[in-house]
Amino acid sequence: VYSTEIPEAYQGMERFAARKAIVAEFERLGLLEEIKPHDLTVPYGDRGGVVIEPLLTDQWYVRAAPLAKPAVEAVKNGDIQFVPKQYENMYFSWMNDIQDWCISRQLWWGHRIPAWYDNEGHVYVGRDEEEVRRENNIAADVALRQDEDVLDTWFSSALWTFSTLGWPENTDALKTFHPTNVLVSGFDIIFFWIARMIMMTMHFIKDDEGKPQVPFKTVYMTGLIRDEEGQKMSKSKGNVLDPLDMIDGITLDKLLEKRTGNMMQPQMAERIAKRTKKEFPEGIEAHGTDALRFTLAALASTGRDINWDMKRLSGYRNFCNKLWNASRFVLMNTEDQDCGYQGGEMTFSLADRWILAEFNNTIKAYREALNNYRFDIAAGILYEFTWNQFCDWYLELSKPAVHKGNDAQKRAARHTLIEVLEGLLRLAHPIIPFITETIWQRVKEVKGIEGETIMLQAFPEFDASLVDEQALNDLEWIKEVIVAVRNIRAEMNIAPGKPLDVILRGADETAKRRVSDNIGFLKAMGRLADIRPLAEGEEAPLSVTKLVSGAELLIPMAGFIDKDAELARLDKELEKVEKDITTLDNKLSNEGFVNRAPEAVVAKERERLASCLNAKEKLIAQKVSIAAL
Repeated sequence: VYSTEIPEAYQGMERFAARKAIVAEFERLGLLEEIKPHDLTVPYGDRGGVVIEPLLTDQWYVRAAPLAKPAVEAVKNGDIQFVPKQYENMYFSWMNDIQDWCISRQLWWGHRIPAWYDNEGHVYVGRDEEEVRRENNIAADVALRQDEDVLDTWFSSALWTFSTLGWPENTDALKTFHPTNVLVSGFDIIFFWIARMIMMTMHFIKDDEGKPQVPFKTVYMTGLIRDEEGQKMSKSKGNVLDPLDMIDGITLDKLLEKRTGNMMQPQMAERIAKRTKKEFPEGIEAHGTDALRFTLAALASTGRDINWDMKRLSGYRNFCNKLWNASRFVLMNTEDQDCGYQGGEMTFSLADRWILAEFNNTIKAYREALNNYRFDIAAGILYEFTWNQFCDWYLELSKPAVHKGNDAQKRAARHTLIEVLEGLLRLAHPIIPFITETIWQRVKEVKGIEGETIMLQAFPEFDASLVDEQALNDLEWIKEVIVAVRNIRAEMNIAPGKPLDVILRGADETAKRRVSDNIGFLKAMGRLADIRPLAEGEEAPLSVTKLVSGAELLIPMAGFIDKDAELARLDKELEKVEKDITTLDNKLSNEGFVNRAPEAVVAKERERLASCLNAKEKLIAQKVSIAAL
């Protein structure tokens, strides 16, 4: 029998020094035959940079195959569903080839392995030492020592769904809240955490009929957030973004200290500092919690990876500011005003009926997106309605009634402003909770709501009775006319406040009705002197034209512009655009540039060329229109 004990002379020596000492001792004893080179793959630690030595030790294992069988069946029969569904394949690939699970770890912290040893090498397992002695009739004077290893982190985590609810006692909390509905996690821990929770829960927790209980009914998988280049965030790469720094902001000096201080690989500090200065020369601005939450929701696609984009974060901060400013406008026109909540006649305008219909359609689409766990689509729906429909259009469309309408029209417009804003705040609250709560506390006073917090208000529900299809179609046509007029003003350099005459050529009956029903509205929003259909047999004047649904929109140009001066100006712009096109065309025809330049740079130059070509086409069209005057 040979002892595995290290000889006393070498105990405590550094390993490489010990190796040299052993070779020297072999030489002294005449036992060394030869020394020759030997290629060996040596693993190095990625943090400490030192050689990792193999060390065989005893470990604790759990036989996993019997646990995996019911866990696989639970997903196959639909008791547990993955969203997106394709992640089931990743789950099955692990579970169908599962190996025995090593559950012991040599770490400083964790749940101690519940095993005790006596001096004879016997092993006893129990909940505590008292149970081990009682169950195995071990006298109090017999020494026992507990295993020094701790349980694998994932073993402890696998108990989470039921151990937090009072298990092993059958508590009211366990009966009420288990199983849970939805688990949110990342795909990289499907096997390490999700599968193990399912296995452990189904092994330990049974329903009243003895059937294994699942820990949750739906598993929603998020993508992993990577940096803008698609790299995984890590301290060694110096590309980690702390969410708190994006919320509260951080100076460049503090960001550098955070990224390069206390590093395990200090040799990387210079490279990390250089990258950080280039990426954030002024540090990181404060964006607020709501902007960060909205960005995360908007980026939550069904893919495995999410490339972070600071520009999107800035964009959604602007969105929060837009909602804040829109709310100030609404409150300025409704606080201490008659909004129809104490009675009184209300005459709802086309714009009022339209925004209520749009909002209810938004509620329907938004709830469908949430029900399907498409938070990215939900965020897009919320953004589009808030920014484009409510802020950019309805607030402007409401001004004629709010400022110049009769009492019934003013009351209806104020009522609609508050109704839509208050409902919109409740709709947006799950994604942007802080700004919506703050605004709602003032809006509730106008509406007369008694509740203390928006959190306890009902979530908006779709009301089909408010979806006025004619209002939707009519208002969209009016928007089309207003946009056409604005575009003509911009293209022809006509002052925004200059009243224009608009003639509709070839107008169908629907277009004529829309004009007659809403002529005051059209004049106010389009800053028009008049808008009318072209009379039968009337010759159309020389005009700039745009096509709208059911008609051709004409704006007579005579007397509005200096024809020669405008043509000269357009020639000058056209000359500049053509020069840019030639430069960009030559650049992109150069294979050396296309092959060597970064793909993003080449793409940007192609976008510039497309933009210049589009501008040239518009300038030529403007010249033709003006030349015909």
